[in-house]
Amino acid sequence: MRFDTFQSMKLGQSMKLAPRMIQSMEILQMPLAELEERIEQELENNPTLEIVEPGQDAPPVEGAGEIVNDDPMDRDRPMEIDETSGAEDFERLESYEHANPEASENEFDSEERTAPERTYEDLSDFARRESGGDRDAKMDAMAAAPARNQPLVEQLRDQWSICDVDPLLKPLGELIIAFLEEDGYLRTPLETIIDRAPRPENSAGPIHTLGNMQRALEAVQLFLEPAGVAARTPAECLRLQLDALEAELEEQGDDAWPHETFTHARTLVEGHLDDLMQNRLPKVSEKTGLSIAEIRSALSLLRRLSLAPARRLVEDASRPIIPDAVVEYDADGDRYIAYLNDSRLPNLRINQEYAKLTKDRGVEKKDKEFLRTNISNAQWLMDAVQQRKNTLLRVVSAVVAAQRDFFDFGPQALKPLPMTGVAEQLGIHVATVSRAVADKHIATPRGIVSLRKFFSGGLHTTGEGGGGGEDMAWDAIKAALKDVVDAEDKKKPLSDEALVDELQKRGIEIARRTVAKYRDQLRIPAARLRKQH
Repeated sequence: MRFDTFQSMKLGQSMKLAPRMIQSMEILQMPLAELEERIEQELENNPTLEIVEPGQDAPPVEGAGEIVNDDPMDRDRPMEIDETSGAEDFERLESYEHANPEASENEFDSEERTAPERTYEDLSDFARRESGGDRDAKMDAMAAAPARNQPLVEQLRDQWSICDVDPLLKPLGELIIAFLEEDGYLRTPLETIIDRAPRPENSAGPIHTLGNMQRALEAVQLFLEPAGVAARTPAECLRLQLDALEAELEEQGDDAWPHETFTHARTLVEGHLDDLMQNRLPKVSEKTGLSIAEIRSALSLLRRLSLAPARRLVEDASRPIIPDAVVEYDADGDRYIAYLNDSRLPNLRINQEYAKLTKDRGVEKKDKEFLRTNISNAQWLMDAVQQRKNTLLRVVSAVVAAQRDFFDFGPQALKPLPMTGVAEQLGIHVATVSRAVADKHIATPRGIVSLRKFFSGGLHTTGEGGGGGEDMAWDAIKAALKDVVDAEDKKKPLSDEALVDELQKRGIEIARRTVAKYRDQLRIPAARLRKQH
């Protein structure tokens, strides 16, 4: 075997994306909220990019914002103040003090002697008096801003720190809280917690007993809120909430739920929770001796409870949906008009002063290169944002024209719309359409809808009674399935085979497994779970 090196020529074609093209595709795929963050980041990092404020469309005037007194000999001298401008105000103040001697004292010092604390309303009134009667919008916004949520463990530790319990149980309770999971459950056995507890030096055996740990767990479950925290099983979580709710109603003197209902609910929770989850109420009635009416009354009480009450302490930080486009109905022209929701985006431009410095011969070469690079990046960003606006508006307009029946009649009138058809209509690549609709939402007369919802496949229906059919999208078939389930007899719910037959009556022919898949996507339980006894 021998290895040789040689040169050869090969003819071929390859496509390489320029950085400008990559940036344009990234900007096109961004939703409105991410695009705002991207522009803010570029404004912070790029000094040549600036925002055009309202009324500043014209280029900035030379010398604006500079120091008025630019004499090098006067820069070290202190700034002169015109003392004659406030002479009249001082004269009025002196005349007022002579006429009202009691006003010469410090008004706020006297108030502080009588009122040790000053509330937000007092400060707001003072700010309103000082500002001429208008409330301070910044102070109101700061007062109305919600506080930042603490993690679940820190909130529970704060509660536990003020609980009046045996000093021996204090460290054990803190140890139990440290092992709680995000939903508030304690799934770690107490024996494991004892083994993992920190030990002092020169200590070989366990430092905590199982009995003390059990007492600490009972104290944590009793004192911490909401009720159900530190439960080990769903049944225990529901039982703790039942005990707390009954005690609260007795303290308030509320007899909306009788004691027998709480007793029945505890019976169902302790031994028949699985049968309840499977909606086997006759079997539960046979085992417990309770009537169906008593079981349903206990179930109505259990519906007020939560299987994970600790999640109420920590809210999910879900980002709000900001529509990228708006669709409105024009009654005069009997049409739907689409326009972009670009009022949130700032108007950008390149700073003219920095642009002039790139042509100044007195500027060093490295500084010119720095400015030219940033100006080029700023121009690329503005071009990409403008191209995003044009492409997104064209795609949304094509969707509105193709899905007119959806805006008129609702989701059941949604038609199949492949991306390839829109791409051919607009003369762009299908990948561009896919990026334009990614993570985008539009505000319509029927609510805020995901833009990708309008692009889906479908089938051709035969029509009711075997008449002429029409094209129907998969989402429209899901809406028809939901209507059939909503209209069924809850005492005799339809099985998946029966749902297939009902959809065939509407001209929709799909398989049973497709019905089961769509039912799961719509979070519709099976017929056995939908039955009302």
